[in-house]
Amino acid sequence: MPSKINNVVIAIAMEAEAAPFIEHLSLQENTSFFAPKLPFKAYQGTHEECNLTVITNGKDSVHGTGVDNVGTIPASLATYITLEQLESETNPVDLLINAGTCGGFSRKGAEIGDVFLTTAVANHDRRIQIPSFTEYGVGKVSSTGVKNLAETMGAKLGICTTGNSLDAHSDDHHHMSENDASVKDMEAAAIAWSCELHKTPHFGLKVVTDIVDGDKPTQEEFLENLGTAAKSLQEALPKVVEFICGKNHDEL
Repeated sequence: MPSKINNVVIAIAMEAEAAPFIEHLSLQENTSFFAPKLPFKAYQGTHEECNLTVITNGKDSVHGTGVDNVGTIPASLATYITLEQLESETNPVDLLINAGTCGGFSRKGAEIGDVFLTTAVANHDRRIQIPSFTEYGVGKVSSTGVKNLAETMGAKLGICTTGNSLDAHSDDHHHMSENDASVKDMEAAAIAWSCELHKTPHFGLKVVTDIVDGDKPTQEEFLENLGTAAKSLQEALPKVVEFICGKNHDEL
């Protein structure tokens, strides 16, 4: 593991979530970073002592909808290619941050606008009731420790559970509870999987847009709070970058 953090990737699924941060740090799009056939976007620049690469999943062209490529498949692929690309440039990544919005659980103290840093990630919709496959399906992966960062920011810590649906039915709720989740998203576990293949330290920075165990429809609450959450990300991410850059991993 590198002694100092100076090359950081920030993976953000939705362009609306990423745009304020990209603009704030005047990052420039690198149109040659990904192959032309891929929908992913990369923005690069420097801040403090760090080289930054922000990636987004781009827009859907396969199904012709033009919406953001949310979910585990594009997130895993974009992350893997990014880490591979930067390794090939003899500039391996010291740390990956998965930043974005999430649902939060009131039973774990989550409120709209809260910032969470992940302690681990897991899946709640990969239900494979075959011996030895159950643990693989859950796919729990620990995040790199960021206790000092959480204390500095006043952020909360917790497990992020991942699934490919915005809503959740009774089986999902059972498995999210089994995962001891504080927040829920659609990408974190997939991004962590790609990071583990590259042995790249990683953690999630998540801002709560909706309450999973609340009484409001998820889609309504998410859309209502997306703009506010994107602004919170813009405020939180520079603080995170300033804290981590130039530090040793054990100082996080």
